[in-house]
Amino acid sequence: MLSVRQRNGMRGVFLVAAELSRIGYSVALTARNAAGADLMVFSPSTAKAHSIDVKTNAKRANFWLVGKSAREMSSDSHFYVFVNISEAKDGGEQIDYYVVPSDVVAREMVVEKQRNSTWYSFPLEQAKSYRNRWSVLGKE
Repeated sequence: MLSVRQRNGMRGVFLVAAELSRIGYSVALTARNAAGADLMVFSPSTAKAHSIDVKTNAKRANFWLVGKSAREMSSDSHFYVFVNISEAKDGGEQIDYYVVPSDVVAREMVVEKQRNSTWYSFPLEQAKSYRNRWSVLGKE
């Protein structure tokens, strides 16, 4: 049985896959235990392929946890899509997507060292300029 956290993560992956399909990409889900990429996407119009790591918050938050490997996972073809799902004013849901190049995540991630752990995160403040910026994937 999946935990709530796993279900929320999977939901984010499917939401991003649906959005990418809507704007013309071919999308394939990777194996759930694949390191670094949840989705592989291909643009038929540009013949470009990208890997995408999806990070989802099931309620509005000011950061996403990214993991230590985000520092090394920097490539022109690798992107993060950060998802915030929150309650809309009309009682429905609001889903915000932030499409961020991996080099930006590697450079701007926050590392917080505590006594027994280290947290790696990417702040909403750094993501704001990438809200709904699917164009960073290079699709014409």
